Amino acid sequence: LSLLRIAGALVLVLALFFVGAWLFRNWQRGVGRPNHPARLHLLEFRSLGARQALYVVAYERERLLVASSPTGVTLVDRLPRADEADAPLASPPASFGDTLRQLLQPR
Repeated sequence: LSLLRIAGALVLVLALFFVGAWLFRNWQRGVGRPNHPARLHLLEFRSLGARQALYVVAYERERLLVASSPTGVTLVDRLPRADEADAPLASPPASFGDTLRQLLQPR
């Protein structure tokens, strides 16, 4: 009878230990973090090779073009804001020839 009590106490202590360990590891899921919508989004991804890639990342309304390589992550360019990119263009885009002439004209 005493051996059965010792085994039952051991099972109870081990169960309390494992429940406590699980609660300690997972307490942030329910209590620690408020429910805010994610503000960082990956909009697009293109692989450029084995370990190089380009990413279009959005944070709130800002959009960034980011390059990833084995040496690190680099900001390539800031893209137009999401609300500006969706707006229709005021004038049609200039042709390649017109743009080239403008760039080659002396100032």
